[in-house]
Amino acid sequence: MNRSPASLGGSPAAKVPGETKTRVDSTSSRKRSRSDCASESPIKDQQPAKRRSPRRCNGDREQNCIGIHNGSIAIGKQLGSPKSPRKRLFGPSDQKPKWNPRDPAQMQAAKQALHLATTPANVVCREVEQKKVIDFCKACIQQRKAGSLYVCGCPGTGKTLSIGKVQEHLLVWSKEEDIQSPDILTINCTSLTSTSEIFSKMLVKFRPSSKITKKISPLQHLQKIFSQKGQSSGRMMLIVADEMDYLITKDSSVLHDLFMLTTLPFSRCILIGIANAIDLADRFLPKLESLNCKPVVITFRAYSKDQILKILQQRLMVLGCDDVFQSAALEFCARKVAAASGDIRRALDICRSAIEVLEAELRDPTDKKETEIVSFDHMDIAISKSCKSPLVNIIRSLPQHQQVILCSLVRLFRQHKNSTTLGELNRSYLDICKATQIRPIGMTEFTDMCRALADQGLLELGNSRKDGSKKIKLKVDVSDITFAFKGIRFFQNCLE
Repeated sequence: MNRSPASLGGSPAAKVPGETKTRVDSTSSRKRSRSDCASESPIKDQQPAKRRSPRRCNGDREQNCIGIHNGSIAIGKQLGSPKSPRKRLFGPSDQKPKWNPRDPAQMQAAKQALHLATTPANVVCREVEQKKVIDFCKACIQQRKAGSLYVCGCPGTGKTLSIGKVQEHLLVWSKEEDIQSPDILTINCTSLTSTSEIFSKMLVKFRPSSKITKKISPLQHLQKIFSQKGQSSGRMMLIVADEMDYLITKDSSVLHDLFMLTTLPFSRCILIGIANAIDLADRFLPKLESLNCKPVVITFRAYSKDQILKILQQRLMVLGCDDVFQSAALEFCARKVAAASGDIRRALDICRSAIEVLEAELRDPTDKKETEIVSFDHMDIAISKSCKSPLVNIIRSLPQHQQVILCSLVRLFRQHKNSTTLGELNRSYLDICKATQIRPIGMTEFTDMCRALADQGLLELGNSRKDGSKKIKLKVDVSDITFAFKGIRFFQNCLE
């Protein structure tokens, strides 16, 4: 039964309209403070709000939860989990997948994680080198100043991968700092039909509207743009020239002209050259220094045992399994590769080969071993296959044109030939150069390279008055050459 205010036995003062209104306002104010607490902080009411169970803090009610954490008020956040910590600790979300080598999908995922073409999220063990390149590029962009870097190191030391991550970092950084991001052009110099083509690619990238005429070369056009005020755009240009040692000509004019572009008064070029030749800087720095375009040199050293081990572990982390490889097996691989070359690509190939050894063992019905992971013995077999011949390391360390000559010999001897002539070999070599779009060397230099291969015991060069008529025979097994180039896409194309 509803009662009026007069029937409650209150004092006459309770009937005063103003006071009644004040009480109603106070009551509604308290109700608002409880329901709208997510938008009011700190809470002004004297009475503490009734604490709600964390289990009810989900869905649309998540914004209405109030809790205290470390003495501070937490508003609008879920304080607890619907499940207790004990249950959540052993829940399915925290369990790592169990490694099963009999699962084809898991085996494929493991080999894919160790593949050369798989790009990791970050390049470990190269943080110092990356920071140097990033700091250099940032300074050039902020000061709107041109500059040049020369990145060198042995093959398989993470040069190209690191510079790729630097490019990604610069784009994110420029966006965060509200700075105009640089135009980026990445060129692999082995893909150029001629060394001077690099200037054409630069002009097309940064000045697509420019008309290239026979009267003025692309290099002269770039020089004109960077020499006159108002000709070049205000945007910085980042040029990455990978495999830069292929730009070396007899007079090295292309290499010098490329670095000279960074010294012109209105140049906006940041040039980063990457090469395997560590001595390239020593051979050409004096000349570049005399032209006032000496680059900053950053050297990538060969990976150590600990660094190789860390990189392999990082690659395997994406699988979510801790028991794919025996720890002793990975350490054995890292130690062997570090002692030989420090080439991470070789370590990845060996680990993939070790997985294939385990895979073959599991398929063999006569093998009663119950090994579930890649063991030390599997790794030992894979390393033995990789290093079965010392010639493999010799072939892999040769200059590229000498390697292409060996590929030419393999293609000729697949036609059931036991020997060939220097002239026929040169024609096969020129066909490969044309197909792969690399600049061939002259006949005199080609003959000298064949003599160098003969001196290393890889082939036999006969005597003849004419160079083109000299007989050539292979002194190594064809399988050693094909194995040395296994997994390298460029040489796989040469051998096809």
